[in-house]
Amino acid sequence: MSDLFHQRLALLSTDAHRALLSQGRRGIERETLRVDATGALALTPHPIALGAALTHPTITTDYSESLLEFITPAEHDIADALAELDTAHRYFYAVNNDELLWSESMPCHLPDEATIPIAWYGTSHIGMLKHVYRRGLALRYGKPMQCIAGIHYNFSLSESIWPLLQAAEQSPGSATEYQSESYIALIRNFRRYSWLLMYLFGASPALASDFLRGKPHQLDVLSDDTLYLPYATSLRMSDLGYQNDAQAGLIPPYNDLASYMQNLVQAVKQPFSEYVALGTRRDSNGEWIQISTNVLQIENEYYSTIRPKRVINSGERPVEALCARGVQYIEVRCLDVDPFEAMGLNLDTGRFMDAFLLFCALDDSPMTSESEGRENTANFADTVKRGRLPGLTLQRDGAAVTLQDWGVELLDRIASAASLLDAQRDDRAHHASLDMQRAKLRDPDCTPSARVLDALRAHDNSFMKFSLAQSHAHAAQFRARPLTPAQLDTFHELARRSIDEQTRMENEQTGSFDDFIEAYRARSLMPKGCEAHS
Repeated sequence: MSDLFHQRLALLSTDAHRALLSQGRRGIERETLRVDATGALALTPHPIALGAALTHPTITTDYSESLLEFITPAEHDIADALAELDTAHRYFYAVNNDELLWSESMPCHLPDEATIPIAWYGTSHIGMLKHVYRRGLALRYGKPMQCIAGIHYNFSLSESIWPLLQAAEQSPGSATEYQSESYIALIRNFRRYSWLLMYLFGASPALASDFLRGKPHQLDVLSDDTLYLPYATSLRMSDLGYQNDAQAGLIPPYNDLASYMQNLVQAVKQPFSEYVALGTRRDSNGEWIQISTNVLQIENEYYSTIRPKRVINSGERPVEALCARGVQYIEVRCLDVDPFEAMGLNLDTGRFMDAFLLFCALDDSPMTSESEGRENTANFADTVKRGRLPGLTLQRDGAAVTLQDWGVELLDRIASAASLLDAQRDDRAHHASLDMQRAKLRDPDCTPSARVLDALRAHDNSFMKFSLAQSHAHAAQFRARPLTPAQLDTFHELARRSIDEQTRMENEQTGSFDDFIEAYRARSLMPKGCEAHS
């Protein structure tokens, strides 16, 4: 345990400060495809009973009209966020008798690309911007990749913790700068250790064989309709999923907030020859097909496993919000949907994530060198493709260490953060979750990825048969617990308000979409003053 970690734990464990640990926020974003009873992609529009995807606070769409995203409010306890996620799932099934929510990160059998519907957000300028951005994603990455689903875990500590630590450590700078750089330090540690999350929670070792659309690969054949790797943990997070020539090598430095933002802004400004050749509009009719011809259309196009975030104001770009007000929370983006859990994750996973992220926030976090950055990337890549390979070694400071040995060491260190959280709650919930993860390190067969492969064997080695069976089982679980009339009324009212708000936006907007999108692109430069943070 580093001296800094020990000092911070001691400070936060006192009676005067322990309660601060209960004042952070947790939120979940769960993506899932809508499919019909046979497992075919639902090609219907976003269900009107769910409201307007553009303006609904908790039920929206991601890339495709068929790819739902459930978003919980930010809660102090992850258990409360999960309860709200459960309610939203039950509402979907209350108003939709004909469709299922797909139980996997990797998609069902997909139709030809032209048939996969891009999400539609109406005719307001901001709605059209979201739609055009997705048109650009289709051009750049292909529609099948954009139909992959994941779990995003949003995490923050109480904003009262940062001034306390800053004063104790006599760190210079403003409170906003200290908080932002502390979250960037958390991200550096996350990138050092996120391979552990892929081993413990990766749940996509197989996929439908038609997903790759004839692209070259090195996967093994499990059956006529299924490809896999025998020791993989998460093909979703491998180069089979999130891969693109333009983004190759685009790994923003996480040694300070300013350099991170400058790197992303440069990517948003820098033309990429293949995208330049495509242009932004069709020659035939002037229709917009992408926001820009640059490496990134917008900052959020960068496919990172973790992002620094700040709630944005209407019309504000993410980098503008970070520059103006600093980092507010982090978004973990690498968690697979767990096909054994109806909501894609459970409370034990949430408790472990809280302990893991608290450890990343409080432990010493040296600046990342280029060589360490390459090690971090390689360790993550090895774990997602070969994480359960007996004796697999990773690289730590240039030396080989087995995944199991390093994982046990990390859990021993994370245990101190778990103890702090359990003391605040006066229970053993976080330690109990750590015990479950230790069992996975002792026996790889306990991991979700191994359990998926075992379950596939019971379903004729078919990814589709297993996934469809799980989707039906989860639907039955939600339908067996119908919402109360009051809960239904609440969701009905949210849907109505969201539709009214979208209509208002469409009726009150002025100017042309062409002018709107040009003005939006003109705001891609680093706002004044950000350079001073570095």
